Amino acid sequence: MNAYETIITRRSTRKFRNREVDEKLTDLIIEAGRHAPSGGNSQSSHFFVITNRELLEKLALMVSEAFRKMEVHEGMYRSLVTSITRSKQGNYIFHYGCPMLIVVANKKDYGNNIADCACALENMMIAANSLDLGTCWINQLKWLNKDEGLLELFKNLGLGEEERIYGALAVGYPDTEDGLPVRTPLPRTGNKVEYIK
Repeated sequence: MNAYETIITRRSTRKFRNREVDEKLTDLIIEAGRHAPSGGNSQSSHFFVITNRELLEKLALMVSEAFRKMEVHEGMYRSLVTSITRSKQGNYIFHYGCPMLIVVANKKDYGNNIADCACALENMMIAANSLDLGTCWINQLKWLNKDEGLLELFKNLGLGEEERIYGALAVGYPDTEDGLPVRTPLPRTGNKVEYIK
């Protein structure tokens, strides 16, 4: 696939095979994230590549518990409502049981923190698609980036006092019949375009 095809055929994967991602492929994905543009070339994003199954399970429990304590209110972002509702129902796994979760943090007082993390995450999603791996953008840790328990856990993993999590990426081999990502583009029904000439 050329770069354009890789971008156009990228789709979210929410069901993964129980198979570790090859380290060489992991390194390529991370390097794609590290080469993303950043404000003033600050290169201040901090990547946590989590493949430890016990830690992934612990994170799933902590995230579910944090959302279970929340209440839904009118006007709340739809996906946040889904996380809260599913947590209250039980068996909620925010990372879809992926074999690898890449968490991206940045300085909390830096004006481009979310933008820089988003660029890195997008680069990694495109790279993963080119390597026949599935991905899904994960917002839940960003929504909980003030949760004391999760902050403490990530500080023990190396998160700086001045840093917060702004996004994450579930990565793995898709649980599809052929083991490849679903690549049929969805129709564009939004993202309005105005041409001003």
